Amino acid sequence: MELAVLTRNWGAIATRGVAAILFGLLSFALPGLTLAALVLLFGAYALVDGIFNVVAAVRGRGTVQPWWALLLEGIVSIAAGVVTFVLPGLTALTLVYVIAAWAVVTGVLEIVAAVRLRNQVTGEWRLVLGGVLSIVFGVFIMLAPGAGALALVLWIGAYALVFGALLLALAVRLRRAHLVQRASLSRAA
Repeated sequence: MELAVLTRNWGAIATRGVAAILFGLLSFALPGLTLAALVLLFGAYALVDGIFNVVAAVRGRGTVQPWWALLLEGIVSIAAGVVTFVLPGLTALTLVYVIAAWAVVTGVLEIVAAVRLRNQVTGEWRLVLGGVLSIVFGVFIMLAPGAGALALVLWIGAYALVFGALLLALAVRLRRAHLVQRASLSRAA
């Protein structure tokens, strides 16, 4: 994705980060949530995350980097969110695998995006780290599907907090780059 598109849309990345952090905080503050409430919280987060990714992909269409990776990540997130609302009676085991698959797929796609960005922006390692964190989180959940609901809530909360913080850090760097771009355009005019 072209740096100008990313810097112009730094707010969407920051919003994703804030949504992840709020989701993580809720997971820690209310550990006694029923599995049904967790399903609804996860579904809402996945839908919001997916919508912001689709919007960013559509806005970035036709740039240097193929926008399809961001679009695909958005579609996967929206699908995960829809599944959680359409089938709220999912068993705990099924929910664990849905969340794990979502985390692994989005992690891989974030690493792909970061590799494509490496020549255009510094600090892309944050997106790589977020992608690696997503993959590790997904694999860990797949290896321990029988973990208790409380442990799942805490794992998801920790993942969301760290991932959200990484997205916010990336958004701050993109905002700075956006301000520099605007200043240089103003001077050139």
